[in-house]
Amino acid sequence: MRTGAKTATGPERKRGSGVSTVYETLRREIIDLTLAPGSPIDEAHLSERFQMSRTPIREALVRLASENLIVTLTNRATVVAPIDFLNLSAFFDALTLMYRVTIREAATRRDEAALDEIRACQHAFARSVEAGDAFDMIATNRDFHVAIARAGGNGYYTELFARLLDEGRRILRLYYSTFNDVLPRRYVVEHDEMIEAIAAKDVEKADALAIAHADQIVRQIQSYISADRRNSNSLVL
Repeated sequence: MRTGAKTATGPERKRGSGVSTVYETLRREIIDLTLAPGSPIDEAHLSERFQMSRTPIREALVRLASENLIVTLTNRATVVAPIDFLNLSAFFDALTLMYRVTIREAATRRDEAALDEIRACQHAFARSVEAGDAFDMIATNRDFHVAIARAGGNGYYTELFARLLDEGRRILRLYYSTFNDVLPRRYVVEHDEMIEAIAAKDVEKADALAIAHADQIVRQIQSYISADRRNSNSLVL
């Protein structure tokens, strides 16, 4: 087809834009829990929904699978990846450890460029909290903690922490929902206090702040899950 030619549904899409549209839309719906864990993913339905051939749909699904947001079952059906609530304690243990390790390293090794990056990420997080945009809060919170990990200079820690934060995006979505997406200001302040401790190279204070930060998140999520199970048993494992 010539450049500028039109399809039945309007101007031809820029090459690759269809894949991005499907990927970004489904990614947001999965992380935001609009598409619940375990929901079926059907190529024919998506092709009709987005008015696209199955080729860009499949490419978008490959990208989502690489992020562990969708999975293909043994019967070849594709579904939104379940949330493994049975192993949540182990996940929280690993996450808390990485909060502590990375902030201690950052407080020990940070330079001014690293501090600037952390502060920039914090400003973005604070803006998303002010806007009440849970999806953006998840993304900017991740960026903030990954920036702290990078400040420590250990690429292995950074990679591991980023993977844990990505795996926990839907768990964090549940956390924000416990506040009806209106996150109390004190949780923004906690980030600011972490930055102050890192800037002062106060390793022990940074560690204590990381422990407290992780603990309150874990307690809030565990309380929410327990209440939800008692009331409806609606969470998908």
